[in-house]
Amino acid sequence: MQVSSLNEVKIYSLSAGRSLPEWLSDRKKRALQKKDVDVRRRIELIQDFEMPTVSTKIKVSRDGQYIMAVGTYKPRVRCYDTYQLSQKFERCLDSEVVTFEILSDDYSKIVFLQCGRFVEFHSQHGHYYKTRIPKFGRDFSYHYPSCDLYFVGASSEVYRLNLEQGRFLNSLQTDASESNVCDINPVHFLFAMGTAEGKVECWDPRTRNRVGLLDCALSSVTADTEIDSLPSISALKFDGALNMAVGTSTGQVLLYDLRSSNPLIVKDHHYGLPIKSIQFQRQLDLIISADSRIIKMWNKDTGKIFTSMEPEYDINDVCLYPNSGMLMTANEAPKMNIYYIPVLGPAPKWCSFLDNLTEELEENPESTVYDDYKFVTRKDLENLGLAHLIGSSLLRAYMHGFFMDIRLYHKAKMMANPFAYEEYRREKIRQKIEETRAQRVQLKKLPKVNKELALKLIEEEGEEQQVTRKRKQKNLPSLLKDDRFKVMFENPDFQVDEQSEEFRLLNPLVSKISEKRKRKLKILEELEAQEQEDEEEPEGKASDAESSESSDDEKGWVEEVRKQRKLLRQEEKVKRQERFKEDQQTLLKPQFFEIKEGEEFRSFKDSAKKQKLMKKTLGDRLKLEEKLGTLNVSDTTVGSKQATFKLKKSEQQKKQQEAEKQHRQERKALRRSASHLKSKRGRGRRFH
Repeated sequence: MQVSSLNEVKIYSLSAGRSLPEWLSDRKKRALQKKDVDVRRRIELIQDFEMPTVSTKIKVSRDGQYIMAVGTYKPRVRCYDTYQLSQKFERCLDSEVVTFEILSDDYSKIVFLQCGRFVEFHSQHGHYYKTRIPKFGRDFSYHYPSCDLYFVGASSEVYRLNLEQGRFLNSLQTDASESNVCDINPVHFLFAMGTAEGKVECWDPRTRNRVGLLDCALSSVTADTEIDSLPSISALKFDGALNMAVGTSTGQVLLYDLRSSNPLIVKDHHYGLPIKSIQFQRQLDLIISADSRIIKMWNKDTGKIFTSMEPEYDINDVCLYPNSGMLMTANEAPKMNIYYIPVLGPAPKWCSFLDNLTEELEENPESTVYDDYKFVTRKDLENLGLAHLIGSSLLRAYMHGFFMDIRLYHKAKMMANPFAYEEYRREKIRQKIEETRAQRVQLKKLPKVNKELALKLIEEEGEEQQVTRKRKQKNLPSLLKDDRFKVMFENPDFQVDEQSEEFRLLNPLVSKISEKRKRKLKILEELEAQEQEDEEEPEGKASDAESSESSDDEKGWVEEVRKQRKLLRQEEKVKRQERFKEDQQTLLKPQFFEIKEGEEFRSFKDSAKKQKLMKKTLGDRLKLEEKLGTLNVSDTTVGSKQATFKLKKSEQQKKQQEAEKQHRQERKALRRSASHLKSKRGRGRRFH
């Protein structure tokens, strides 16, 4: 029996260990048990609980006495009696079983859906009747009130076979091209089927009408989901009257409330494999979902993982024994696994001894096989000088290294490194010294530029860290570690001038605070010098002058501001007196300015006139401009005012206009003289 633990949940594998051949005699079996530890420790809970090759489905009867399983090869069904802990009977079938259902409380009425479109009925004595459905079936469910079997498969129709009348009834026509699974609610008998398009159709068997449609493929795709194709429905299970779990072919499990079209929770197995089975564990509100690789147990309210199991072989089906902590699986292997999880519930009454057995194992835990061995790599063997043992019986190859006896490892290590104890002692002493150093005053390395500013930032950072710890907030990044402000503590051009007027007015208490920081800087410099002289000498504690002084109240702050302003006024008065003395001592000399070419000198009276004009009101300026003729104000027909302005021309524009006027006059004179000459010549020709 193997014991594993995940999330502090013990899982006992009752089918672990080698199984003995049936043809061995009792004497040889006893001899093997004495020699082989694995054979002696194995537990055979149910005799011959296996299949020849592969087991595909496993179920428990409603009375809990019989466990039935189907598998290959050859196709067969085996029934195990739990009261006798052995096999009750075995029946071979004509074709492989897709799924089966136990209709009675015991094994007396069984229905098998086979891969050749056959539906085979078995009674207590054996084969009873066989019929065929039109299309290949994939799953079926039994409706107890009407004795109808609902078959779904490679067709858009749901075939109904009434067992009371012994004939097929009208089929249910769905919108799906194919259907994979189906289930009937045990409370209100709602029929649900999962389609290949990723939808779930719900039908009312009483009216044979569809009452609901869920698009599970769209709801299963979340932000973290990676899919290559459209998810189809591969598993379906009801829990009570309102809850339904749906498994997809891409490895998601969706939990629905039938009153809502949105899932309550979506759980991803992260393997991308189809969900094979879904079971509900009501005592702990767990959902047990399984694909071919892993079985996961998780809380249906929060989705938190409770525990998980990864069998050695692929899983085909999972069956939870009712009202217990026993779990059985059908695998791609001859042996069917049985797990016992005490947290889920007690052991079944037919194997109540498991509770006592597991309690004894918990009280007396045995050491595992690997406790007596040491895992070493090839490099470790070379360092120990044992590389020549590779290939011998003293080393057992495992993954990227070897297992060797722990006693041999300790002897080889002592011979290879006889001073290991001295190194261990030195390391322990060094650790003790480091622990004592951690209790000393931690020296802060301050930058060369703006030391007081850096000390202020360090103090503020310590206060913020204490506040964020209480409030459980994230710490903000420090300016000292930020590359954007690195130059401020390296370049002397960024040195803060504490004697400037702006700094003193913004920081009225800077004098007292700077004195505290200067004392602290002096203490830090002394501690650094002391540590350089004697590194191992214990350091003293820093002065607690800063902690002993309380912060100034509002009155002291106002007095300090007044004092700083008075000092600033006195300094400004002294500076003005010095500047006045300098002005008296200096001799004023006349300065000459050169006028550019093309410009005329204007007296200062013009600028004075402009200044006087600008001081007048808008009404006075308008009256003055009307007198000068630069402004014309007139009434319009609508009753509003219309103003026409004439812009004043500059001297350069006036000169240009005069030159143009003179040029036009000269051209007119030339044209007149030319026309006069032409008229004289014409008269002379006519005369001749």
